[in-house]
Amino acid sequence: MPSEYLSQLRDLVREKAREKGLKILVAGSTMKLLREGQTVMNVADRGEVVELSFKGKKYTYDKWYTKPEHLARTIIQVLEVQL
Repeated sequence: MPSEYLSQLRDLVREKAREKGLKILVAGSTMKLLREGQTVMNVADRGEVVELSFKGKKYTYDKWYTKPEHLARTIIQVLEVQL
C-alpha cells in the first residue's frame, strides 16, 4: 500500500506527467515516473525524509518542511524544464 505522502504527490503531478508522456507507478514507499518502461525519476518515502533521484543525482527533502504540494511544484518545474 502506498504511503499517504506519495499518494498525494502522485495526484498532484499526474496531469503534468501525462502531458510529458510519463506513467506513474507507486508501490509501497516508492514512486517512479516512467517513460517507455525506463525510470525517469524516482521518489522514495524514507519516513522523516523523501529522496528524489533524477539524472543520477539524489536530493533529500525533510517531510516536515516539504509537504506534498511543495515537492509537486518542484517536480512539475523539473518536468517542464528538463523533459
